[in-house]
Amino acid sequence: MFLVTGATGNVGAELVRALAEAGEPARAMSRSGLAEGLPAGVTAVAGDLNRPETVREALDGVRAMFLMPGYAGQRQILTDARAAGVERIVLLSGKSAGTGDTGNAVAGYLIDAETAVRESGLPWTFLRPTSFMSNALQLADQIRKGDAVRVPFPDVRTADVDPHDIAQVALRALVSDAYAGRALEPTGPEALLPADRVRVLGEVLGRDLSAVGLAHEEARAAMEARMPKPYVDAFFGFFVDGTLDESVVLPTVREVTGREPRTFEQWARAHADAF
Repeated sequence: MFLVTGATGNVGAELVRALAEAGEPARAMSRSGLAEGLPAGVTAVAGDLNRPETVREALDGVRAMFLMPGYAGQRQILTDARAAGVERIVLLSGKSAGTGDTGNAVAGYLIDAETAVRESGLPWTFLRPTSFMSNALQLADQIRKGDAVRVPFPDVRTADVDPHDIAQVALRALVSDAYAGRALEPTGPEALLPADRVRVLGEVLGRDLSAVGLAHEEARAAMEARMPKPYVDAFFGFFVDGTLDESVVLPTVREVTGREPRTFEQWARAHADAF
């Protein structure tokens, strides 16, 4: 049995499908515990990672667990997992954890999560992907309203990765001990500018879309309207101060899964209805 926390999220939902397709028994954990839309053979369970007591029962009989980072209950959940006989943890972390910068809000909570897993005594694998291709969904409202798409950090290239590919890597790490003690870094197959992604979206949608780069002040104001300031500061550290380079394409997805990672065009075609 495999337990997937964050089962309704970008990676978690893909991982639940991957486990089902592989014929592996899985429990899909979310706060709601709703079973709607789950593949056949997957059991829905309710659990809140900030409240470890709500997770404890779902650990019974679990061989390996996919764990989301950044929750208050993570250390107790790991203690309970070890007591329940869980054999390994696959933690969704991020590339910024490798910077060691605990003063950065995003890197800091990922580093804390990795530290908690290491200290648990359980065998582990960390997934440190680059930014998700699904972040482009944040542009959907603009695209529905017009052809000019305002984007932050217009000069920053990133090798964004499809959450599907992260899930495929996670699947291999869950079912095998071949990746125990390793930090795997899934990336997409190409480093693109925001304008490149807007262009691809336009081609997929049959639209003449154009990217309009935001000045840093505009970008900060827009980001602070939807996330806490420490996280905005973190992204400015990454992409303005240059503390994180997500432009490097790595062979991780191919080496782990045996196939090339999906392109942004493939992701866009699969999600065109969202735009």
